[in-house]
Amino acid sequence: MSPVAPENFDGKHLAIFGAGYVGAEVACQAVARGLRVTALTRNPDKAATLRASGVEVIVADLAGDGWHAHPALERGADFVLNCVSSGGGGIDGYRRSYADGMRSVLAWAHRAPVGALVYTSSTSVYPQDGGVLVDENASTEGAGEIGQVLVEAENLLRAWNGGRGFVLRLAGIYGPQRHYLLDQVREGGGSVAGRGDYHLNLIHRDDIAGAVRAVFDAPAGVAGDVFNVVDDGAATKAEVVNWIAAKVGLPPPVFSGASATGRRAVTPDRVIANDRIKRVLGWQPRHPTFREGYAAILGA
Repeated sequence: MSPVAPENFDGKHLAIFGAGYVGAEVACQAVARGLRVTALTRNPDKAATLRASGVEVIVADLAGDGWHAHPALERGADFVLNCVSSGGGGIDGYRRSYADGMRSVLAWAHRAPVGALVYTSSTSVYPQDGGVLVDENASTEGAGEIGQVLVEAENLLRAWNGGRGFVLRLAGIYGPQRHYLLDQVREGGGSVAGRGDYHLNLIHRDDIAGAVRAVFDAPAGVAGDVFNVVDDGAATKAEVVNWIAAKVGLPPPVFSGASATGRRAVTPDRVIANDRIKRVLGWQPRHPTFREGYAAILGA
């Protein structure tokens, strides 16, 4: 999160559903800036880490309703962040976490007062290919099986009339302790998955936290909307990988053309636009390209 105005956030209550890589960072930064934070997670180890940071933690499955009457949440929250992850289990796991999880959040919000509610979706909802520029008005028809589940969760929130709901479509996430490309370059034996001529849309974890804060800080007159959250880079994968290789003293790797481990297909070639969130919310990435982000990771 970027610096928070005390008159807007001090003493307010933030509820986070899914305190993983992004949610945990938002939670810790929020506590440091005076918010009361309640986080829901399925992971007992993550719960212990969060509690040590001053976060009140509920260990539960978001898709269930057992957490609805928890004392920490019975009076609602000023701000809500739903950044749950799939937790495995294939497409059924995605459906339970995202679509069923959103239904559970909205059922809770129906009985408890809630201010701004933010859901972190993904730019994977866009099926476009061929190097085209993609903004929030682009069709999501034809998105893959997982993309369709994410859109279903988005639509549930957009149909909610209980408060201000916002969708943040996140590009490829990287940051401290999460740098797959760097790991591939270092450990891939001179080979990297995917295609070098395809564009790579990235966003640093800390800039996602900044986007969440920008939504929570939006004037009351700003209606719920969908925002792409991506840096200004629009670089090809070859540009990124070759830059990283040079920084760590390795020769440029070759590209396999195949999807990365755990992915069903190579990510389509497109450039995701971030103009709307800049124009409407005044958000600016602290890491405008991969260079600033990876330089911070490498300590360069």
